Amino acid sequence: MSLPVSDRRRFLAGTGSAFAALLASGCMTRNAPLALGAGQAGYGPLVPDPAGVLDLPRGFSYRLLSSLGDAMSDGGTVPDKADGMGCLDIGNGEIVLVRNHELVPTDASGGPIARGFGTRNGEIVPGGTTNIVLDAATLEVKREFRSLGGTIRNCSGGVTPWGSWLTCEEAPTGPGQRYGDGLAENHGWVFEVPGNATGLVDPVPLKAMGRFNHEAACVDPATGYAYLTEDRDDGVLYRFVPKERGNLAAGGKLQAMVVEGVADTRNWAGTAMRVGSPLPVSWIDMDNVEAPEDDLRMRAAADGAALVARGEGIHMGTGELYVCSTNGGAKKLGQIFKLVPGRGRRPDTVELFFESESEEQFNYGDNLTVGPNGHLIVCEDQYTDVVDNHLRGITPDGRPYDFGRLRMQTELAGGCFSPDGKWFFVNAYAPTRTLAITGPWIA
Repeated sequence: MSLPVSDRRRFLAGTGSAFAALLASGCMTRNAPLALGAGQAGYGPLVPDPAGVLDLPRGFSYRLLSSLGDAMSDGGTVPDKADGMGCLDIGNGEIVLVRNHELVPTDASGGPIARGFGTRNGEIVPGGTTNIVLDAATLEVKREFRSLGGTIRNCSGGVTPWGSWLTCEEAPTGPGQRYGDGLAENHGWVFEVPGNATGLVDPVPLKAMGRFNHEAACVDPATGYAYLTEDRDDGVLYRFVPKERGNLAAGGKLQAMVVEGVADTRNWAGTAMRVGSPLPVSWIDMDNVEAPEDDLRMRAAADGAALVARGEGIHMGTGELYVCSTNGGAKKLGQIFKLVPGRGRRPDTVELFFESESEEQFNYGDNLTVGPNGHLIVCEDQYTDVVDNHLRGITPDGRPYDFGRLRMQTELAGGCFSPDGKWFFVNAYAPTRTLAITGPWIA
């Protein structure tokens, strides 16, 4: 995410009481959709939201599903700092949202946590995940509960083909390090939360997937390989090759991406990467992946891995995956890369799919997903004197457009689609708001 948590607080403001009645109705509607003109990239201009939460194009509407402090079915209340999120079909006419909470040890937990991974001064630290179980047809919230506890800064993650959510700690810290004394365990791991969890799961760190400033993950369904981003200015892109497909806990091999002829994809010092020009990729094996010194990326770069500026969102499309670099590019406004795995039949390739040239195109992208029409939807996470975060769409041929504008003074996160493609879910980070958006998802 953009800034240390302590620096964000001055930006995080709740919605006013004037909006309460509109939000309580559960749905904000707009008029009929505009017809797209020839060559138009998006869905037309955004319509101001009378509730002051989220502007959307005409024809789209949103529903409020969950808010900070709402009572949950396990006796707790919804925690703050809602971040990455995934949606899974769990059968019986139900879908589930597994939602990260980027909480640090000094944050409120939303109630006692019965068990979890890490402690500080004997108390379970509050980070983790909550699950929202929905009726797939009506989106009625049927159950809501904490599913993982005891972690720090669960930033983003990714769904797996076998029906779980990988939740990633953006916190390679430990005893005597950041967030004060009193931590008993080292952090900076990936954890797995089954979509069909009914409560708190066993908090098992997937240590073979590396200890670093994790952001997001995705799994190639054709190979079972997991791809992992790192939120550092001098980060790299990782690939995890499991020993057993579908069983990440069994261990495996962590690798870093090497781009032929390019040591630095950031384009800060010139145009090393050009839009639409695929380059061959290879992978180097990493050792000492638990990295007590938090130096994994440095060792990878010394061995030839390509630098990536603040790798954040990552998502599988149809045979390719997209990676968001928050402050990459000549203007440092963000990049999106497209990585095409060869899957043993041809070399892997990577290309610069999009690079922002202005704040109006794209400003500090974070989580991203692929829509049912093949368009990307990217959540912005920029914190400036005037916080103005958008949902940005990008067409398959690389044209950007506005899809939404958050009117709350916080970031957008966790964008994901329902399995049937009818609903797009997204979080407002703080105070937690989880919204469901529907409309004419057209090509």
